[in-house]
Amino acid sequence: MKSLFEELGGTYHQEGDYFLPGLLLPERIPVGIWGQRRKHYLKTQREPIYTALLLSGKLDNHLSEIDAQADAMFFQLVTQLAGQEGITEQLKARNQMEWIGRMNSVRNRAEEIIYNELIYT
Repeated sequence: MKSLFEELGGTYHQEGDYFLPGLLLPERIPVGIWGQRRKHYLKTQREPIYTALLLSGKLDNHLSEIDAQADAMFFQLVTQLAGQEGITEQLKARNQMEWIGRMNSVRNRAEEIIYNELIYT
């Protein structure tokens, strides 16, 4: 006759008087801020897509890809826009407040482009 543990299958370990199942959660892929923003958008605005990705086990990979693309795109956009507008290290040395204001404007525009092209699609 089989024991209860053999019938249930899997592995168990004993902790005190109890036998606990040896459950392992799948490894989670770290997701940065852009991936978190994409997740929030999918969860609140595109729930069927979010659910399909979650149930298929592809959500973390999707979020990680979006995060990597957005990081690269953000760096490239900030560099290009700052160059086009003549925001240089000389401006930073000469007038820090103006440099900060102009760089904040560039960063905000870069974020909006990323939202429209990656996060909200």
